[in-house]
Amino acid sequence: MLVYEGTKSQFCTSVLNDTISDEIYEAYQKKIGKTAKKEITSWSDSMQYMYKVVQSEEIPNNCGIAIEFRIPATSKRVDFIISGKDENKTSSVIIIELKRWDEAHKVEGKDAIVLTPLGRGLHETTHPSYQAWSYYNLIKDFNENVQKENIEIYPCAYLHNLDRDKNLEIEDSVYAYYIEQAPLYTKGEALKLRRFITKFIKYGDNREALYKIDSGRLKPSKSLQDSLANLLSGKKDFVMIDDQKIAYEMAVSMAGHSFKDHKKRVLIVEGGPGTGKSVVAVNLLVGLTNKDMVVHYVSKNSAPRNVFSAKLKGSTTKSHIDNLFKSSGRFHDCDKNVFDVLVVDEAHRLNAKSGMFKNKGENQIKELINASKFSVFFIDEGQRIDIYDIGEKSEIEKYAKVFNAHIEYIQLESQFRCNGSDGYLAWLDDILGIKETANYDGFERQYDFRVIDNPNELKRLIFEKNTKNKARLLAGYCWNWKKENQNKSDVHDIVIGDFSMSWNLGNTLTWAIDKDSINEVGCIHTSQGLEFDHVGVIIGQDIKYENGKIITNHTKRAKTDKSLWGIKKLIKEHPEKAKKIADEIIKNTYRTLMTRGQKSCFVYCCDKGLQEYIKSRIKN
Repeated sequence: MLVYEGTKSQFCTSVLNDTISDEIYEAYQKKIGKTAKKEITSWSDSMQYMYKVVQSEEIPNNCGIAIEFRIPATSKRVDFIISGKDENKTSSVIIIELKRWDEAHKVEGKDAIVLTPLGRGLHETTHPSYQAWSYYNLIKDFNENVQKENIEIYPCAYLHNLDRDKNLEIEDSVYAYYIEQAPLYTKGEALKLRRFITKFIKYGDNREALYKIDSGRLKPSKSLQDSLANLLSGKKDFVMIDDQKIAYEMAVSMAGHSFKDHKKRVLIVEGGPGTGKSVVAVNLLVGLTNKDMVVHYVSKNSAPRNVFSAKLKGSTTKSHIDNLFKSSGRFHDCDKNVFDVLVVDEAHRLNAKSGMFKNKGENQIKELINASKFSVFFIDEGQRIDIYDIGEKSEIEKYAKVFNAHIEYIQLESQFRCNGSDGYLAWLDDILGIKETANYDGFERQYDFRVIDNPNELKRLIFEKNTKNKARLLAGYCWNWKKENQNKSDVHDIVIGDFSMSWNLGNTLTWAIDKDSINEVGCIHTSQGLEFDHVGVIIGQDIKYENGKIITNHTKRAKTDKSLWGIKKLIKEHPEKAKKIADEIIKNTYRTLMTRGQKSCFVYCCDKGLQEYIKSRIKN
């Protein structure tokens, strides 16, 4: 969507007459909706700088100018676009990411992230060159007109208030790849930016390329399709087996029907831990994209998105693959049927409201079904581990019916984690008091489960098993994650006698596959939806065994754990309901942690009563 658009001549006249902010504001109100005028008027400074850049005979007066172009199917907006034709009369478009920053610092250990003053204090955000380059990829990969009309796009970034000599970290070698893709211009470099523009634009086009991009139908590019297929090929982690393949083909068939007749369909895929829900989800992302459908993988939790994206790429370097992985909170302002398919993994973790303060949108399930012709929800209600989790099958059914969507169901039965031991899962439900099962006395022992009496011994065992970077220590969230020094593994949050270790660090998005993560303890938020060969689980004081019963105590959870925020208020209003919710969340948390290991799970219990109880329940 083009918010403001005009020719270079019209833009320059508006800036000269000091009306450009009012024009952008009026256009924004009309096309997008209400916004604070100060947000728009803050653009005046940047527009003055762009006026200096383009006010030259070298840039034709009839070039197109767009400000605040909203990329379809996203909330992303391109700051400034110039359109024209190159010396061969080929359509050329310049994307410019504008920043008013006067300070920027390098962030260690995170790809394409910088630290800069935003509001109060310093905050992490993406490097401007990466931003411009990612917008270029979004448009190139999903705009049919750009693909058919051979429109060339050239991204760059302009930090007009930033002194490069005083902020050398902005061009540190860790950002070199992105700066090469989208050149960076800073204070005093208006002429350099102008030369970049005139290199690709020799003639005006009266906004022709702008209109073509704005009207372009969403369609995945052939290069994106080929790239995805090549990346998935030969990856053992994503090979489908047995009923995974059946679920995949069922989803492909339903997606194909919706793609043709535009009628909404919903598929609910249920499966316990290790049944391959995520394997099917990633295969659907790749397979349906290669059938010319616009498909996104969606999850609330960022850990599986980041890890699966990195696995597909084969490294943690950002690329256009990242654009296919979205947070479930991104669809609250999305139009109907923008996407052909949304693949919703870990659907049990969906929330009603979105945003940091839970103040955006109405209901994520409703918004996801609205935004796509076909939605597939992968769900395990036994993994709801947060007070805000609403992802129940009944809720998905309710909103599917609101949209008159046809609903189908399939159950994934085959167990590929825990050495294929369905008995272990049933036994785990029984000992944790989740539900009574026939596995009271234990389970077939092809799965290596042990209770370890000392946390240091647990650590030694997991370190010993970590020969292929597939063993991890995990713990219930009963120790505060200290904000200070949270990126240092030698600052220990978890202390049990003479044992101490750090929580997973805050400077990585891919903890589950990072080589140094063996030196840290992962929590539910960095491990849910993922798997390892071996896990060592520390069970905290939030669950005990007393008087012949499993007892949970939410007050033993860390204050920094947000999964039970709001429980105190609920206890005052509905004490029985609150107790039931807290009990379910704590038990589900440990059920989830104790089913992350494919080959083994070793546990240490802080409560000695629980330690002895679990030992007594293991069949010799």
